[in-house]
Amino acid sequence: MGTVLSISPASKKASIMDAEVSADALKTDKSLKRHSMFVSLSWKKLVASSAKKSAKKVTPNPPPARELPPGQVAQRNSENNRKTEEKRPKAPIPVPVPTVPAQGGEAALQNGRLASVQKQPSSFSLVSPRRIVIQASTGELLRCLGDFLCRRCFKVKELSSAEVVLWFRNIDRTLLIQGWQDIGFITPANVVFVYLLCQDAITDGVESAVQLQGAFHTCLYLSYSYMGNEISYPLKPFMIDANKDVFWETSLRIIDRMSAKMLQLNADPHFFTEVFQDLKNQREPAEGNLDR
Repeated sequence: MGTVLSISPASKKASIMDAEVSADALKTDKSLKRHSMFVSLSWKKLVASSAKKSAKKVTPNPPPARELPPGQVAQRNSENNRKTEEKRPKAPIPVPVPTVPAQGGEAALQNGRLASVQKQPSSFSLVSPRRIVIQASTGELLRCLGDFLCRRCFKVKELSSAEVVLWFRNIDRTLLIQGWQDIGFITPANVVFVYLLCQDAITDGVESAVQLQGAFHTCLYLSYSYMGNEISYPLKPFMIDANKDVFWETSLRIIDRMSAKMLQLNADPHFFTEVFQDLKNQREPAEGNLDR
């Protein structure tokens, strides 16, 4: 009698899957061994190549240099010196400075020949003109202006220099208080400008203090309008009610006659110095200083 063995499909399928898994594992193991072998071989090659390179770079005992013959060494030294001289910056070419002969009979070299040089007389003087420096304070110039008006208007009795200065200061203080100007007008240059106008506008024919004050205020108005820091100024502090017509007539006459000198005073320093010195000379020698 024969024996019949029965195998279930599930067990058969499992055995087939186990066989496949074992085959895959074998393949993977072989591939890993192969890769590990390749990695080990490549690492050995890398180490060997790096050792060769380091052996090439490090030369503890370099070969002795080949000595050159003496003639070739001298030739190379001369070539190096020539190249160094060519690279150096060239020095500037000296330019001869012309000199003026001290005496008339001194000889000079012209076109390779000796020729006598005669000293020519010059009409121009090399000496600069002497500078005149004058100094004066504002108070001193105001006192000089008052002395000038008192001396010229000798017909006006009981007129003092301090009174004229007070007219000037009152107008300047009024304009400051009312806000017509931010800074005071009374400076040495402006006092000189007022003196220039008073020389022409105020004559010795003035007989009263009111007439003198009106003419002086007219000169102050034109001075403020021409030399002041503001664009315009009011008429009230300058104009007196009794002489409105005289005020404008005097203003037009001063503008017509003194416009050129007013421009010259600001443009020509020599002219300004002359007027400044003339004003300073108007002071009475026996009077004190009014520097306030």
